[in-house]
Amino acid sequence: MTSQHRYKRHLYVSISLMSMAAAAPVAAQTNAQAPSPAAATADQELPEGQVADIVVTGFRAALNNALNQKRNETAAIDSIVAEDIGKFPDSNLAESMQRIPGVALSRGDGGEGRNISVRGLGAQFTRVRINGMEGVSQVSGSDIRGGVATGRSFDFVTFPTEIFSALSVRKTMSADVEEGSLGATVDLRAPRPFDQKKDFVLSGTARGIYNDIRKDIDPRLSAIVSKKFGDTFGILGSIAYSKRRIDEYAYSAVDVVPTYVYGQAAPAGTPNAGVIFPFCTPVGYSYGGAATTSPVPGYTQPNGVGIGADANNCSTNNPRTGTAAAYDYIMSRTGVSGRPGGGVFLPRLPRPVKSSQDQQRLAGTLTLQWKPSDNTDISLDGLYSRFKVNRLDAYFDARSFGRAISNNGQPLTSVREIEVDDNGSLIHGLFDGVDLRSEMQEERFTSEYRQANLNLDHRFSDTFRLFGLVGINESRLDVNRLQVAIDSNDTRDWSIDFRDNPDIPKIGYGIDTTNPALFRYGPPLTNGDQQGQLSNFIRRNVILSKTFELNGEWQAAQGFTFVAGGQYRTNRYTARERQLGTTTPLTLPAGVSIADFTYTTSGIGKNLDGQLQDFVSVDPTKFRNAVGLDNYAYCSIECARGTYGGVDEKYKSGYLMVRFDTKDVLPFGLRGDAGVRYVHTSLDTYGPITTAAPAGSAYSSRFVISEVSRSYEDWLPAVNLALDITPELIARFSAARVMSRPSYGQLIPAGSANLVIQTASFSNPFLDPIRANTIDAALEWYFAPGSLVSVGYFYKNIETYIQALPQLVPFQDIGLPLSLLSGTQLRPTDLFSVQRNVNTPGGPLRGFEVNVQLPFRFLPGPLSNFGALANFTRVRSNITYLLGNGRTRVAPLVGLSGETASGTLYYEDNRFSIRSTVNYRSSFLTAVPSGSIDADSSSNASSIFVDASASYNLTDNIKLIAEVSNITNETNRLTVDTVRQDPLYTAYFGRTYALAINFQL
Repeated sequence: MTSQHRYKRHLYVSISLMSMAAAAPVAAQTNAQAPSPAAATADQELPEGQVADIVVTGFRAALNNALNQKRNETAAIDSIVAEDIGKFPDSNLAESMQRIPGVALSRGDGGEGRNISVRGLGAQFTRVRINGMEGVSQVSGSDIRGGVATGRSFDFVTFPTEIFSALSVRKTMSADVEEGSLGATVDLRAPRPFDQKKDFVLSGTARGIYNDIRKDIDPRLSAIVSKKFGDTFGILGSIAYSKRRIDEYAYSAVDVVPTYVYGQAAPAGTPNAGVIFPFCTPVGYSYGGAATTSPVPGYTQPNGVGIGADANNCSTNNPRTGTAAAYDYIMSRTGVSGRPGGGVFLPRLPRPVKSSQDQQRLAGTLTLQWKPSDNTDISLDGLYSRFKVNRLDAYFDARSFGRAISNNGQPLTSVREIEVDDNGSLIHGLFDGVDLRSEMQEERFTSEYRQANLNLDHRFSDTFRLFGLVGINESRLDVNRLQVAIDSNDTRDWSIDFRDNPDIPKIGYGIDTTNPALFRYGPPLTNGDQQGQLSNFIRRNVILSKTFELNGEWQAAQGFTFVAGGQYRTNRYTARERQLGTTTPLTLPAGVSIADFTYTTSGIGKNLDGQLQDFVSVDPTKFRNAVGLDNYAYCSIECARGTYGGVDEKYKSGYLMVRFDTKDVLPFGLRGDAGVRYVHTSLDTYGPITTAAPAGSAYSSRFVISEVSRSYEDWLPAVNLALDITPELIARFSAARVMSRPSYGQLIPAGSANLVIQTASFSNPFLDPIRANTIDAALEWYFAPGSLVSVGYFYKNIETYIQALPQLVPFQDIGLPLSLLSGTQLRPTDLFSVQRNVNTPGGPLRGFEVNVQLPFRFLPGPLSNFGALANFTRVRSNITYLLGNGRTRVAPLVGLSGETASGTLYYEDNRFSIRSTVNYRSSFLTAVPSGSIDADSSSNASSIFVDASASYNLTDNIKLIAEVSNITNETNRLTVDTVRQDPLYTAYFGRTYALAINFQL
C-alpha cells in the first residue's frame, strides 16, 4: 500500500465522523503515522508532521474532511461526509449532491430529489455503487415522470440518508473502476465499527415533518449503535424509518396536438375532397364553394352507423352549434391540403390533477468487522431498504381534443369561439359537444433492495497486498396499478382560457363537475360513445446482481505501485406483468350507482391559483367493494397483454494500472494513475412479439417469445495526473474512454401498442452501448485551511447515442395483428405514434465548472464563524437527433441544463449552526423529438430551490434541529416545442418543514 493509501486508511480509523480532524497541510497528514497529542482548534494549521487530535463536529468539519479527501485523490472526485453519526447534511442524498459542481437534481413526487445528472449527462449515465457493489434502485411513477422503471438509473428517493456515512462522486475514470458510467460513478458507504473513535456509540434522531399543502405531521426516526470488542472485532447496526404523506396539484395537457391530426379529410369524389375538417362544421357552412350538408362529410363509425343523426347534429343529441367565424379561423390556419398552414395547437387532454401519496421507508445496515492484525481487515456488510408507496391520482379530462372520429372525438365537437397566438398556440376557446372524463389511477408499489458482501483486505508484506469482495444484491419492484374512468359526453359550454395565467388555464365545464349523476360507467353505446374505462396490471421487475472481484497491489519501487485485478459479474433483469383481458367496462351490478363508488376531489381551485374546479372522482376502495374485478380475467402472453421478458448479462473484466508519486524521487510532485481495462459483455435477451392467435384460440392475439444473444468487448484506457505545483496549488489532467450500456427495457426484443392513446413502441436488442472519449483538466488552489478555489474544463466526444425514433404510421403498417383492434372504435388506417430505439451519431459535449469553498476565519470575532460554498457549471452539447423521414436536428443532450449553480451560506459555533442553500438549474430538454406531432422537443423549465436548516446543542449529547425545504414554493413546469413553449405540466408541491431532536452517547 502506498503512503497515500496508508493515510486514507488511518484517516477512517483514527478520525471518526464524530471527531474529524481539521484541515491541515496534506503533505504533513500523508506522512503522519499516529495522531499528535497536541491539541488544536478547528482549522488551525499545525507544524509539519503533526495532525489534529481534537473533537471537531458539525458542518464545517464535514466540509474539511471532504476537502482533504478531494485534495489527496488523483482523479476528479468530490465527497460529502456526514456531519455526525447518522446526520447527513441533507434529508435526501440527491439533494446533498447539488453542492457538488456539475451535479444537477431531478425532482420526483412531492418535490423530493429523485436522481441526478452530472455534467449534463442524465441518471441513466450515472452508476451507483453501495459499499463497493453496483446497485440499481427502482421506482414507479406517474406517466409524466417515466412510469415503471426499466432502466439502470438509481433513484435516491428509495434510501434514507441516515444509513450512510459518506458519498463520493467520481467524474473521471481510472482503470480499476468498473465500467458503465458516462457521467459519473457515485459511491455510497455505510459506516463500519472501526470508523468510530469510541468503543461504543449510540445515536438516535426523531423528526416531525410538515408540508403546507397536505398539512399533516409525519414521523422520521433513525438510530445507530456501534460496539468494538477490543482492537480486533466490531459490530455496527443502523435503522431508519419514515412515513410521509404528500399532496401535489397540477395542470396537465398530456400532449399538445394540431387540429388536423384528429380531424378527417373528405373522401375522394366529394366537393371538398382532401380537406381536413377538424371540428364539426357549423350548420350551412360553405367551404370551397360547396356547402356541407352533413356534420362530417361522408363518414360513418366502424360499425357502419352514420356519425350524425341529421344535418343539424354532429351526432345523436349533439347539436351543431359552431360559428362560421370560429370555424373559418381554424380552417384558414389548417390549409386546404389538410396540412397546417400555420396550425392550431390544442392541449390533447387538458385537465387538473391531484396526486396523493402515502410513503413509507424502512432501511437498515448491519456490519461485522474483524481486524485480527494491522495487516488484515475482513468485513461482512448487509443492507436492506424498502420503499412502499400508495399513490392516488385523480384527473378530470376534456378528451375530445385527443380523439379521432372513430372514437367520437374532435370532429364531433363544435367550436364557438377560438383565439390562438402567432405560433398557433391556444389563447382561449369555447366549445360544445366535449366529452369529459373523470379518471382515477391508483398505484401501489414496493421497491425493495437487499445486499450482502464480504470484503477482504490483507497485506502480505510492506510491498504486496490483496483485496477484493464477493457480493450479491437484488432490487425488486412490485406494482399494482388500477385505472377506472367515468364519462360525461357531449357537454356544452366547455371553455379554456390562458389569458390570466400562461401556465394554468381557467377551465369552465358547463356542468356541475361534482355531481356523479351526470356521469356514466359501462360498455360503449351503439353510437360509439364511451362510458368509462377500466384497466389493471400487476407487475414485478427484478434485478439480481452477483459480483466476484479480486485485486492485487505491488509496490515495485518507492512511489511506484502496480495494481491488477479482475471481476466477474452477472446481472439478471426479469419483467413480468399481467393485465385485465379487456379494458371494456361491464355493466354495473344491479342496485349499484356511480354515487356508490365516488367522492369529490377537493382543493383544486385553492392550490391551482383558482383557475380550476373540484370534481367527482372514483374511490378505488369503494369501487372494489361495489363493482369488483371478479368477473374479469387476467392474462399475459397468452392474450398479447402485459409484459414478459428479460436480460441476462455477464461481464468479464480485467485491468492493469500503475500508480505513481514522484515527490520523493523527483524535484516536483507528480501523482497519478495510468492503465487500461478490458471488458467482455455477453447478453441473452428474450421478449414478446404480438401475433395473431391460431384458429380456435380463446383470444384474438397472443405473444411469441423472441430470443436474441450477442456479445461485444471494449478496451478502456484511462490516465489521471495531479501535479503539485506548490503545496497549495494542484493542476489535474485526465483522459479516458468510457461506455454506458443501454437500459434493460431498451434491450428486451418486444413490441406493443397502447390502443387508448394510439401509440406503439419497439425495443432493440442489437443496440450498441453509448461510447465516448473524455478529457478533463482542472486547477485547484487550497489557499488557506479548509478553503478552495478551483476551475475545471471537460470535454466528451459522444461517438454513439441511443434514441427513440418516432414515426406516424397507420396501425395496419406497424406489424402488429389487426385483431388487436377488436372491440375498439379504432380503424386499421388510424395513425399511431410509433417509437423505435436506434443508435444515432451522438456529438460533442464540453463545459467548465468553478468551485469556491471559503470559511470566513479572516473576519473578527463571531463573524469568523461564517462561511460560504458556491459553484457554477456551464455545459454545451451538439447531439444529432433523427426526426424520421430522413430529417435530422442538432440540439442539446436530453436532460442537459446549460447552466447549474449552487450557493450555501453558513454560520457555526460550538453550540449553534445555521445554513441556507440556493440551487439553480436552467431549462433542459426532456425529449427530442418530443413524441408529439409537430413539436420538435419537450422541456423542463428552469428552477430555483431554496432550503435552510439550523441546529442547537442543548448539551454535549442532545441537539435540536430545524429544517425547511422549498422556501419559495417553486413549481415544476414542463413545456412542449422550442418555439411555441406550450404548457404541458405545472405542479405545486409546497414547502416542507421539519423539527428534530438528536441524542448521542
